[in-house]
Amino acid sequence: ATVLTQAIAREGMKNVTAGANPVGIRRGIEKATKAAVAGLHKMSHDVKTKDDIAQIASISAANPEVGKLIADAMEKVGHDGVITIEDSRGVETSVDVVEGMSFDRGYMSQYMVTDNDKMEADLDNPYILITDKKISNIQDILPLLQSVVQQGRALLIIADDITGEALPTLVLNKIRGTFNVCSV
Repeated sequence: ATVLTQAIAREGMKNVTAGANPVGIRRGIEKATKAAVAGLHKMSHDVKTKDDIAQIASISAANPEVGKLIADAMEKVGHDGVITIEDSRGVETSVDVVEGMSFDRGYMSQYMVTDNDKMEADLDNPYILITDKKISNIQDILPLLQSVVQQGRALLIIADDITGEALPTLVLNKIRGTFNVCSV
């Protein structure tokens, strides 16, 4: 896809430089894209069996062992699951299944861990607050926090950032045992 995009951009610029109408070129690219996508849809077929998945994954990875492991992982997580492949320092290839959600970034404070040995924050059936805003004033989320305390459940906060007095207040309440909270 990257090579194709680069070629389209290069040829488009070459034609514009030669005096072609840029709007016409864009329309042509859009029309060709629709035709290519339609053609790919006609050629495609659903992958239904574990063997089909193993075959496709083996070709993509250029490794039959990895293909089989990916098929095994797909069987465990389902078609809507997420599979992450990482290089290992060891010689063994393995599959680890993680239940629930996993985040690429960590908690905002080390005091939010629930397992000090693993340095993990493990929350069972938490309320989840997702916002693209920065939380700097604890008053902004106080009604939610009061509800969490009343329900006796944990709270996971996924926010752009938690600054000001909000983060220390959350940490203090976690340490005191008022409620279990983790923010990422």
